[in-house]
Amino acid sequence: MTRRRRIYEGKAKVLFEGPEPGTLVQYFKDDATAFNNQKKGVITGKGVLNNRISEYLMVRLGEMGIPTHFVRRLNMREQLVREVEIIPIEVVCRNVAAGSLSKRFGIAEGTQLPRSILEFYYKSDELGDPMVTEEHITAFGWADTQDMDDMISMTLRINDYLSGLFLGIGLKLVDFKVEYGRLWEDEQMRIVLADEISPDNCRLWDSKTNEKLDKDRFRQDLGKVEEAYQEVARRLGILPEGGPADVSGPKVMQ
Repeated sequence: MTRRRRIYEGKAKVLFEGPEPGTLVQYFKDDATAFNNQKKGVITGKGVLNNRISEYLMVRLGEMGIPTHFVRRLNMREQLVREVEIIPIEVVCRNVAAGSLSKRFGIAEGTQLPRSILEFYYKSDELGDPMVTEEHITAFGWADTQDMDDMISMTLRINDYLSGLFLGIGLKLVDFKVEYGRLWEDEQMRIVLADEISPDNCRLWDSKTNEKLDKDRFRQDLGKVEEAYQEVARRLGILPEGGPADVSGPKVMQ
């Protein structure tokens, strides 16, 4: 990392002041956490892989009309992003029962849900990221009804697109978490997709074997965590057989 003013450091990324006004440099760490930061570890090469995977998916989503904070990848671990006002809500989209949903409702993991389900969580490590409703979100001023409509609409579009994209490379999109931010341009505000999309915040299973290829391998001590992330990148066509090197940018898949 070069010497720059650090703006914010989270569990998996660091944000630095960007080269131009209104930009930030997002650095991807190898640090891994689970269970609201109760379990910690390091996944070697994770930052490099997540940088590449998130770049690829953000570019593809941008091409189909989803506004994002992503500008371009700078190097192996960094990307240039637009500075946004993060909305303190995590939006989770679930297609298949897994994780906390299985525990809360006693549904066997792997059960196909009758339809995609959206859940909202308030971003607060101190409170354990509690689940909240739209009533909480609008009443406490975290987002207004128009913000919610935009986030819900975009999340469902992201789900439709990514489900098809991953299915085409033999992966099942079980669920995923996204975050949004307010981007101000010429006194106009719009909601854009922020943070990242990677195996850190997506549950991805092999569509034939249901093998887990995401951070659940770290959460559940399944081993071969690095290999799982590499496999996702390899199937997306952005990782050569040699491993997580700094290879060329994403190729458009026909």
